[in-house]
Amino acid sequence: MAAFIFVFLILISDIFLHVVAFDATCPPAKCGDGAPDIRFPFRLKGQQPQHCGYPGFELVCKENSTMIQFPSYGDLVIQSISYDMKKLNLLDPKSCVHEVFLNLNLSLTPFQYYYHVKNYTYLNCSAQLSPSFAPVPCLSGSQYHVYTVESSPASRLSCMPMKTIAIPFPYSPYLSDNTFGLGLTWTLPGCNEKGGHCNLQSKTGDQTSCFNKGFSNKHLVIGLITGIFAFIVAILISIKIHNSKKLNGQKEKENHLQVQKSLGDYKALKTAEYSIKMGLHQPV
Repeated sequence: MAAFIFVFLILISDIFLHVVAFDATCPPAKCGDGAPDIRFPFRLKGQQPQHCGYPGFELVCKENSTMIQFPSYGDLVIQSISYDMKKLNLLDPKSCVHEVFLNLNLSLTPFQYYYHVKNYTYLNCSAQLSPSFAPVPCLSGSQYHVYTVESSPASRLSCMPMKTIAIPFPYSPYLSDNTFGLGLTWTLPGCNEKGGHCNLQSKTGDQTSCFNKGFSNKHLVIGLITGIFAFIVAILISIKIHNSKKLNGQKEKENHLQVQKSLGDYKALKTAEYSIKMGLHQPV
């Protein structure tokens, strides 16, 4: 039992030191009051070491806003980060979410759309379509009108398909034009736990390691205290057993000496009796 507790303490102490060391070099950061906490797999570029975040998860602060940059589009504002749900809620500073959908190439990033996606076609039309189709205001102009449709209307000579892409939703005047549906999620190799504590296995590699869901320093401290308590109990039990064996050994030794003494006394007594007897029977 003592050996098991000892091994347990070694393992949990190693985890504890690992987490404390990581937290010491990679404390959470933020871009301002009300801004989301930035921690693994994200890192704040220029303020947190490179090993504090996974490649492709670099964030920057601009005017107290948390920004993420996409090579195919540019900067987007991060409204919130849910580490449990693995969700980014984004805001387009240009106030045109469909321009983001039209130009964002997520295949070059570790992200995917959080919401269900479906193929829609963007049409650029020189004339307005029927009222059943609503043009995207931020993409349209006075001489052209951009629509999102599931399938291109037949025989629309005034329209030219721009691109067919998988997006969370088509344009609707009833939906916010700059935020609705602009949510992303992510996955990391070797780190599929929902929630929990994750980090890079080394400062130079890109392999991740995760603790179980709900793991925290609080749980670690509780586990460590429990382990130490169990270890102390095991030591006390071992000491008690050792003392008990020692006491039993002393008692056995004393009993043995007592037996030896009793045998010696008995032998002396018999010798004396024999001597007296022999003395009484000697001839005069």
